[in-house]
Amino acid sequence: MSQKNKFFVYILASKRNGTLYIGVTNNLQRRIAEHKEKLIPGFTKKYEVTRLVYFEEFSDPRYAIEREKVLKGWLRKKKLALIESVNPEWKEIEL
Repeated sequence: MSQKNKFFVYILASKRNGTLYIGVTNNLQRRIAEHKEKLIPGFTKKYEVTRLVYFEEFSDPRYAIEREKVLKGWLRKKKLALIESVNPEWKEIEL
């Protein structure tokens, strides 16, 4: 997947209906690998939130950052519905 000039908002989960994390990056493969390898101290490492269950792609970083803020502001129920709208089985997305 070529990621030049692409930006991503992504949702990680610890398990189905588990702890969620929403982030933004310009290199989705690298960022997910960092989470999986627990290279970044903090929330995802502490709570083992490493499964990619949802992402969106943008060509402009401003839109990606704005979308991240919007998603973070949603109630959990709405976030779960978003994930299940495209990934009803909560399968880990392989990049």
